[in-house]
Amino acid sequence: MRLLTFAAKKKGAPQRVGVMVGEAGVLPLRFKSMIELIEAGRKAVKLPRGKPLPLASVRVLAPIPRPRKNVFCVGWNYLEHFEEGARSRPQVTEIPKHPTFFTKQPLAVTGPYDRIPLHPGVTEKVDWEVELGVIIGRGGINIKEADAMKHVFGYTVINDVSAREVQRRHGQQWFKGKSLDGHCPMGPWIVTADQVKDWWDLRVTTRVNGVVKQDSNTRHMYFKIPRIIAELSAGLTLEPGDIISTGTPAGVGHARTPPEFLKTGDILETEIAGIGLLRNRIG
Repeated sequence: MRLLTFAAKKKGAPQRVGVMVGEAGVLPLRFKSMIELIEAGRKAVKLPRGKPLPLASVRVLAPIPRPRKNVFCVGWNYLEHFEEGARSRPQVTEIPKHPTFFTKQPLAVTGPYDRIPLHPGVTEKVDWEVELGVIIGRGGINIKEADAMKHVFGYTVINDVSAREVQRRHGQQWFKGKSLDGHCPMGPWIVTADQVKDWWDLRVTTRVNGVVKQDSNTRHMYFKIPRIIAELSAGLTLEPGDIISTGTPAGVGHARTPPEFLKTGDILETEIAGIGLLRNRIG
């Protein structure tokens, strides 16, 4: 089941929650928000009768347009990405023994087809990072690794857009450089966990203007999803609708020779096989 948040294209139209029917139809659901749906659970979703709305007739928003809390993120979770950034990170030479966590503030979240702002005067080095997003269903604290997947509601596509010089100028604290408004495109929907049996074997790609920049597979995650959930929830309550972005593979712009960054007019495509595709114009 693919669940999405959408609105009519006219200005000021209210947000609605729906389910995809086929490849081009949307059936509205009774829930007021995606978080309300997630709290009710997958089994509470009843397909309504009626003719689906054409997908082309609506504006697709991020599945959770305004998260209740920051998006949880995992850094350095693919070995090749850790290695490609070594030149700019002399203080950390070995991958940590535990997941590295940081967050992106809620206003960073934007839709799967929305423009991504460059914030001129704030940053000149905006970079891309394709990531598999995990949506928490059943909340909990001190979740055991063996039980972690029972707490997953579904999956989505995220690009952890990063302002590289801002990311590093604040004492190597990543929060600011990762949290600029509009720098977390997400969607286009949530694919429920029962439809994604092979989360450990999904192709992840980034393209800029049609050119492949990242091309890897979730099998190369260093810390797998159960470990991430277990360590994140240690002493920290996870709630329905919480979002975890699980890290990016090699191929980011700042590690290229010469470095590459996004510029006005670029088309950033972020794709995870079996989950979905984001297509965002830059600037």
